[in-house]
Amino acid sequence: MKAFNADLHCHSTFSDGLLPPAELIRRAHANGVSLLALTDHDETGGLPQARAEAEILGLRFVNGVEISVSWLDQSVHIVGLGFDAADPALLAGLAQVRGGRDARAQRMGDALAKIGIKGVYEGALAYAGNPALVSRAHIARHLVKIGIARDVASVFDHYLVRGKPGFVEHEWASLEEALGWIHGAGGIAVIAHPGRTRVDKAGMEALFARFKDLGGEAIEVVSSTQCGAAALEFARVARRYDFLASRASDFHGPGESSVDLGRAEVLPPDLTPVWSRLV
Repeated sequence: MKAFNADLHCHSTFSDGLLPPAELIRRAHANGVSLLALTDHDETGGLPQARAEAEILGLRFVNGVEISVSWLDQSVHIVGLGFDAADPALLAGLAQVRGGRDARAQRMGDALAKIGIKGVYEGALAYAGNPALVSRAHIARHLVKIGIARDVASVFDHYLVRGKPGFVEHEWASLEEALGWIHGAGGIAVIAHPGRTRVDKAGMEALFARFKDLGGEAIEVVSSTQCGAAALEFARVARRYDFLASRASDFHGPGESSVDLGRAEVLPPDLTPVWSRLV
């Protein structure tokens, strides 16, 4: 029996994706996706366009967002699914988180100027479909264009993570705030790509436990950076904490993302998929 093709984490030009929402939906439909969530960073502005195109194509669509959270001096990401996109508290919280992004991007540009890479913030603006949400991905794309690094991943590794010259400390939402906004809007909370989180093992276990205590429901078991052994590791976490399991490409755009929409590995069959609560 063919597995249900759900992809519950991807990005459009409303945050750091390369495709507008409607084009993203068309690509997902062409790839055989059965259920899609658009999860832009701290932003829900692309949801109406995505939903309208999904309805035209007959693709099941669910509201999504990826919220930036501070945990033990690191950033982690929490995906919200199936919420009321008009919820005032959620919208106010996301606006609060977004408000710090532009200032952070400018500080990152200033930091890189100190090592001789000038005009970074201005260059990144050219890649931002949403000028109010300039991210590290936009900065990375600019640095690739001017020949500083060969690809976006290399920019992150050498310039934009902790200990590198373009890294800037920033305080995001708390875990309690993020889950409060998602649950208050009637949604489901998911820990996004835990394998990418730069938190040590003890910190991760503390995150899982606190997330569970706060009513967090799910974890991404499979994503673009979690396949094979990594997916099996987080399948064990899902079983231990009785989390629902999510599947995601974390697609940002063709030529940049390692996994296309709907092309992530399938979930282990014994796990309960998060979409059982969404469809």
